[in-house]
Amino acid sequence: MTLEQLRIFVAVADILNMTRAAQALNLTQPSVSAAIAALEGRHRLHLFDRVGRGLELSEAGRVFLPEARAVLASAQNAASALDDLAGLRRGSLRIAASQTVATYWLPARMARFAELWPAISLVLQVSNTKEAGEAVLAGDVDLGFVEGEVREPLLDQTLVGQDRLGLFARPDHPLVAGKLAESDLRNAAWVLREDGSGTRAHFVEALGKVGLTIGDLKVRLELPSNGAVLEALAAGGMIGAVSELAAASRISAGQIAKLDWGFPPRGFTQLRHRARRISSATQAFLEIA
Repeated sequence: MTLEQLRIFVAVADILNMTRAAQALNLTQPSVSAAIAALEGRHRLHLFDRVGRGLELSEAGRVFLPEARAVLASAQNAASALDDLAGLRRGSLRIAASQTVATYWLPARMARFAELWPAISLVLQVSNTKEAGEAVLAGDVDLGFVEGEVREPLLDQTLVGQDRLGLFARPDHPLVAGKLAESDLRNAAWVLREDGSGTRAHFVEALGKVGLTIGDLKVRLELPSNGAVLEALAAGGMIGAVSELAAASRISAGQIAKLDWGFPPRGFTQLRHRARRISSATQAFLEIA
């Protein structure tokens, strides 16, 4: 049974004449007759009774007609849903982002998208870089935005922005006054982001370039967000590495100060699964991002 056969059956049931139904459907009369015969033959029953030169619905035809109408209506609703999705009149977009990107880079773009496409539901999952990459791979989200490196060949990765790490401490910390030496890094008490975060990975990479590892540092705290690290820096005598974007408001408020230690810029990367089709909502967001 096909949708075309159902469409022909409903038309013949409404008009009760094969020739006029064929004209209404822009089909030949033999093709209409063949479709009805195929339905009747497959199910071994008569949908119409031939009365003189006309047609009447049989008992089976009367029972089947509302079911056929319901199936055609459902098919039309499905087609309309696809049209709506293509036209961004409904649907959703799921995004996973690491904390720095989610807090300081994505909001303006999400706001712009929501303004342009108000019928599309935006869902943001905030995690670290590793977890965001895993969410894209698993198909739990449509897009990921991270500041760390994700080594996964199934992910298409595009640079969309950048940031820079800095070392920070309370303004009265003794290391704020001068240029840092390697011994200062070794002897300081540290608060760092958790393993798996892009901030942590970038910091470890920068340490390696001066011949140090995390094991060379006195790490007193490991915390799961930039905000938590900044709170710890403002409250105690530790130093830590966080995004300059994340630290900006606390620097302005005089709660923390930047230490004299340079980091190279780091990129904000967009993640998309190579094997999955890009939805209309995803494509629209990519054009904004």
